Amino acid sequence: MLLLPVVLFCFLDGQAQVLLKQTDVSVTRGQTKTAWIDCVAEGISDFKSAYIHWYRQIPPKAPERVLYIGSGLALYDDDSYRNKYTSSKKGTNVCTFSVEDINSNDEGTYYCAYWQYHRTSRPQKVFGSGTKLIVSGKLHVIFHTINELISSPASSEILQKRHENQIMYVCLIEKFYPEVIRVTWADEADKEVTDNIVKGDVWKPTNGDKYSIGSWLTVPAENKDKNYYCKYEHESQQRSLSTQGIYYMLKIQFYMLL
Repeated sequence: MLLLPVVLFCFLDGQAQVLLKQTDVSVTRGQTKTAWIDCVAEGISDFKSAYIHWYRQIPPKAPERVLYIGSGLALYDDDSYRNKYTSSKKGTNVCTFSVEDINSNDEGTYYCAYWQYHRTSRPQKVFGSGTKLIVSGKLHVIFHTINELISSPASSEILQKRHENQIMYVCLIEKFYPEVIRVTWADEADKEVTDNIVKGDVWKPTNGDKYSIGSWLTVPAENKDKNYYCKYEHESQQRSLSTQGIYYMLKIQFYMLL
């Protein structure tokens, strides 16, 4: 599963930009355990009093709000949620959400959200990028610890191909688990690049249990001396790969795709 950044930026009526960042793309836990998910807020002046909302999206259902929290205790959309979910704030900009006594029905993606109000327009909803809760099966827990089940990528590299007046970079990340990963590209100023990008789907070989993914960035040939970065976030680690120092290398399977 490829997680895409779902972040809204706001600069209306001269108000500060609001950004919600969920630090984990996924959290893997065994049944009956507890999972904690953090939401880091930027641009909210009075964070302690601000209402932070938490949503869950469990396929095939649409997202639904579970609770919201201001300066006091969490307020629930349904009283049945009280023994399952909790939320609290810590420090000046972190809101934590927890799922207790986990079972297979809890597997899904959880989002934090904030309603930004403006003097001259309707409120704008700002959502975090989402954290997927993965519930490990009972047999896995018997024979392995959760840390043993999580595998960082066995290899990651950027490959390059020139075609006429363009350069294509292929960011290849191989053999990781679980399948949830977020891949982005950035320029030399560490600004996210969103144009001329193809984000591939996560795949797994029929005889394997680890996942791989590829992401393509195409730039004009005159940008050959510029540095670009492929960044990935996985439950096991975060890493940034540079395009500098790459030579004309392409694995045979990618040559077939280009």
